[in-house]
Amino acid sequence: MTSVRLVLAIHNHQPIGNFGGVFEAAYGDSYAPFLDVLADYPELPISLHISGSLLEWLVEHRPQYVDRVREFVERGQIEIIGGAFFEPILACIPHRDRVGQIQAYSQYLERTFGGKVRGMWVPERVWEQAFASAIVDAGIEYTVLDDYHFRCAGLADDELHGYYLTEDEGRVLKVFPGSERLRYTIPFQQPEKTIEYMRELGNRFPGAVAVFGDDGEKFGTWPETKKHVYEDGWLRRFLDALRNNADWLKVTTLAEAVDNISPAGRIYLPDASYREMTEWALPPVRQTQFHNLVERKKPTDEWQELRQFLRGGVWRNFRAKYPESNEMYSRMLAVSRRLEALETGREEAQRPELLPQARTELYRGQCNCSYWHGAFGGLYLPHLRNAVYHHLLAADNLLEQASGRSGHWLSVDAADYDLDARKELRLASDRLVAWLAPVHGGHLYELDIRAIAHNLLATLDRRPEAYHDVVRKAGGGGHGGNGEPHSIHESVRFKQPDLDKQIVYDRWRRKSLVDHFFEPELELDDFRRGDGEIGDFVDGVYQSRLRRSDDRIEAVLSRRGRVGNHELRLTKTVALSVERPGTLEIRYVLEDVPAGVPLHFGVEFNFAGMAAGAPDRYYYDASGRRLGQLESVHSLQSVERLGLVDEWLGLDASLEISQPADMWTLPIQTISQSEGGFELVHQSSAVVPRWTIHSPADGRWEVSIALSLDTSAARARQLAEAAAMAAAHAD
Repeated sequence: MTSVRLVLAIHNHQPIGNFGGVFEAAYGDSYAPFLDVLADYPELPISLHISGSLLEWLVEHRPQYVDRVREFVERGQIEIIGGAFFEPILACIPHRDRVGQIQAYSQYLERTFGGKVRGMWVPERVWEQAFASAIVDAGIEYTVLDDYHFRCAGLADDELHGYYLTEDEGRVLKVFPGSERLRYTIPFQQPEKTIEYMRELGNRFPGAVAVFGDDGEKFGTWPETKKHVYEDGWLRRFLDALRNNADWLKVTTLAEAVDNISPAGRIYLPDASYREMTEWALPPVRQTQFHNLVERKKPTDEWQELRQFLRGGVWRNFRAKYPESNEMYSRMLAVSRRLEALETGREEAQRPELLPQARTELYRGQCNCSYWHGAFGGLYLPHLRNAVYHHLLAADNLLEQASGRSGHWLSVDAADYDLDARKELRLASDRLVAWLAPVHGGHLYELDIRAIAHNLLATLDRRPEAYHDVVRKAGGGGHGGNGEPHSIHESVRFKQPDLDKQIVYDRWRRKSLVDHFFEPELELDDFRRGDGEIGDFVDGVYQSRLRRSDDRIEAVLSRRGRVGNHELRLTKTVALSVERPGTLEIRYVLEDVPAGVPLHFGVEFNFAGMAAGAPDRYYYDASGRRLGQLESVHSLQSVERLGLVDEWLGLDASLEISQPADMWTLPIQTISQSEGGFELVHQSSAVVPRWTIHSPADGRWEVSIALSLDTSAARARQLAEAAAMAAAHAD
């Protein structure tokens, strides 16, 4: 008679925007070889979750994998579990999108693999009790979280060997606790460790269910695991061990367990995720304190009793920890709300046939990985942030078309767009959308280029992280890269040397229209470290007003502030016009400039999503001469025009200045961690035109700056690709 059940719930995921080579490598290193081995053990079933972003890639690029999974499903060896289509954190999207994403993915999975989808994977196991009603409303019966959630609710380890009922608004959901212990033994310890643990459970709790629920990338994609799992035979030895102990150990699925075992009781779970995630959500100082406390208490006799009452933070605070995450969230929420308005008739839709496509783009822009950061690159990876914005802006473009807008148009509004209880300004046209934050230095904090669905200000600030202490202590060396498999939570690897010497923190947001007054003779290296600022305009509060006409809209921002011992007024005007639809027109006026005191004034621009380290991304001067790639450092004199080109994006961004300026360019690079190790990541290219102002007779000085964004190369490429596709269909 079976005395214990083991569920293997494997979660395969690649985020929206990840490089094709990463998808391909994960397929070759993890997904395909796992099935190759599993095929030899037909009596051992698993529950499998494939995220929608990954499954769409597999359908297009590796359809043989999809066919093979279908064969496993048809013979009963794989239970397909669903989830939200594009793997959003449920706490990061509205209720309507939770239900919509889950339903849409269940339908897609049922069309692809057959059968009914009954269970789901909760992305990153981020849980709030209100999710239960959304999940049940979407047609799901059960899910798996972590045993950590259940401990936080007050259950002891001895109570975590089955599944529980939970409820919200009368909707009842079955929830399994996934085992943290199994997450660390599989596949990092020998198979016998798992068998010993399962035997112990069986002896103590006959009929117990233990669930391993974790990433499929642990089986080949994580560092050193391909050799360990496949070449050294760990997976075969593990499955052999399960087969050899089948007289008392039943390998099964979530569905089989639900159908044959009664619930262990009722439970209401607090806001939580897996243990490590709750630590990453803490502010850096508290994260370090939490880690140190755990390390001090682990060797003590009281640790086992104390650990269940120790809790970290909650996922939503990533939006407080990282303003960039909140910016993406706020943008996503605005798109979702407008889509709902058009779908429900609160706003008239002239072209309703575009709304389903807009919803798919919105759902793609909700993919979770770019909204947080822990042991994975996530938020720190520009290509993932860019992908989120790309899909959100594509959805926004479709909504404008659906509402009937066409030709050249302008609009200007003020509202609390970033959810900080203060109003921001939005200048929009058929070509560009500029977002300004008067209470935060009057910064231009988002600049959307509609033609290529690209936010030129998807920047990231350099800020303290708890793991920077690890980088400093290691001094450029690391461990965990010696060929032995380690959990990514236990390894220290460096992708570049001397990263400890490159840790720098920003003292202001890395946005555009950041207004600087510098110390005399300030050097570029000092500026890079954040030194030399003598004004209070960088983060100061600006008064604002809006002006509009049929062919022009303007935001006027001004403040009176201090520069050293002096006081002056700065006014900057940002405009969009029908006459110059691809240009942001900027005018600075300084008044009450002190007599006899040279002022050193600069305006910082940042350009994000234009990659570094590539020959087709470069600076050029007024004569068209290339000045180096976009990570290059320059200190230029008397510049009237500077451009940045990204041929891959098809974008030419140029600054034209009415008064010649000295100009700095420098890369903004973060030191961050990912599953592959610590790395230097290019976040944006900073361009800072600077002027020395010598006492104008009337105390007034002004300059005009035109930020022109030319996407004609992208348009030409789009037309060529469309023509090629049409020709292929004709053949």
